[in-house]
Amino acid sequence: MTLILREADVLRVIDMDEVIAAVTAAMKELGEGTAQNEPRRRAFATGAIFNVMFAAFPGGDCMGTKSYTVASNTVRFLATVFGLDGTLRALIEADHMGAYRTGAATGVAAKALARPGPVVVGLIGSGHQAETQALALARALEVSEMRVFSRSAEKRDAFAAERSEALGIRVVAAATAEQAVRDADVVVTMTTSATPVIESAWVKDGALVVGAGSNFTNRAELPADLVARAGTIVVDQLATARLESGDLVNAEQEGAFQWERAIELGSVLAGTAKPENAAAGITLFESHGLALWDLAAASTVLRRAAAEGLGEDVTIF
Repeated sequence: MTLILREADVLRVIDMDEVIAAVTAAMKELGEGTAQNEPRRRAFATGAIFNVMFAAFPGGDCMGTKSYTVASNTVRFLATVFGLDGTLRALIEADHMGAYRTGAATGVAAKALARPGPVVVGLIGSGHQAETQALALARALEVSEMRVFSRSAEKRDAFAAERSEALGIRVVAAATAEQAVRDADVVVTMTTSATPVIESAWVKDGALVVGAGSNFTNRAELPADLVARAGTIVVDQLATARLESGDLVNAEQEGAFQWERAIELGSVLAGTAKPENAAAGITLFESHGLALWDLAAASTVLRRAAAEGLGEDVTIF
């Protein structure tokens, strides 16, 4: 039997702490060479894009794909989860699950790369994906204050009020991007901007910067001179970053970055790569999105959904 889970089912059972733990385990397996992840591929048609990515997560007893279409201003996500025995375990509507796994990856990276102790977070973006970035950071770090900026004053004010109540931490709306970023210990960009949304001069030495919004090479949220300052540059996967990191591709074109400087998050977690001391610069994490994260999140969702009897069982094979 194959279990079909819709967005309402996912929202009922998904838990950020569990997703963070699963993404941590999956990325460690990737660093050890046990798990496998293949970068996203895209097919373009008039007015539409089809995206597909796939991975194997032995620790979660699963392998599969995450595919989605972008057409008519609508995005439709589907995770297809197979067991390691080859059975089709589940079809999962994967919009919210994708937001959770993206946030979780930032939480995993922040826990591994940010300085210990209380931190101030500067968040650029106040959309759907920014909500789970804030949630994961609040779970992974000791956040003393979170400052959020987005172009809409109404949206950032609402985001600050809602996240303060939901997370139980101080979240404030910043009047400018600079006010959000200045003196912050962790800076996260989660936008769809094609041009940099922060300036290098705003970011203090020793900060962790997470570029999480761009997965196209023609979009760069971070300026090249900020990339050049980084003592450590960590990517989710080198093969993916070379295809999708607008921040790093743009910096390379400007002579501010060489790919030999980048290490993978999985290698950091597995202990085979060590971040440099960034006291005189910054640490940069480039997040583009891996199918392995979707499988990690799916492994937690499926376990909880089965325990609560959610979803619809169908016979496909």
